[in-house]
Amino acid sequence: MEYSKEDLMEAKRQILGVGENMGTEESKKIWEKNAQFWDDAMGDESNEFHREVVRPKVTELLSPDPSDYILDIACGNGNYSSYLAQRGASVVAFDYSKKMIELAKRRRSQYAKQIEFCVADATNRESLLGLKRNRAFTKAVSNMAIMDITDIEPLFMAVYELLEENGIFVFATQHPCFITLTEKYMTPHSYYDI
Repeated sequence: MEYSKEDLMEAKRQILGVGENMGTEESKKIWEKNAQFWDDAMGDESNEFHREVVRPKVTELLSPDPSDYILDIACGNGNYSSYLAQRGASVVAFDYSKKMIELAKRRRSQYAKQIEFCVADATNRESLLGLKRNRAFTKAVSNMAIMDITDIEPLFMAVYELLEENGIFVFATQHPCFITLTEKYMTPHSYYDI
């Protein structure tokens, strides 16, 4: 799909604002609206930043293998889920955007036996505990999403309950220095006050 420069800037503005003093429902609406844009931008193999910077280090820390049962948190269009499936892992991947999950299922249909895509809300502990299956997760992962989740406490509590004893939780998040400096992101407090 082709996007005008104005469409791209508006989508970027909205997506960069997610998590910034925003409620979950407002955030969800933005991701629903921009799901197709995000799916198009990330494509089958993700973008260069994810492929070259994030994915190698997250994978090194996660150390996935075929015996793993992995929870992919805020999976977007399923890029990392399919990467894990290619390495033999079984994956339950969720996002709170129904549209994003529809796109992930369509784009990753060849992995339907290894990846279960679900809609769940990372800010709602009960929603997350609904992801519990007959086996505890060996590992959990979240790639570049924690900063977009409006309340992470329910997520961390649920992940603790969903992981097996000594399970591993790896997450990558954006450092504030990489956010484009605009008036919206210049705040009266320092980074250390956050």
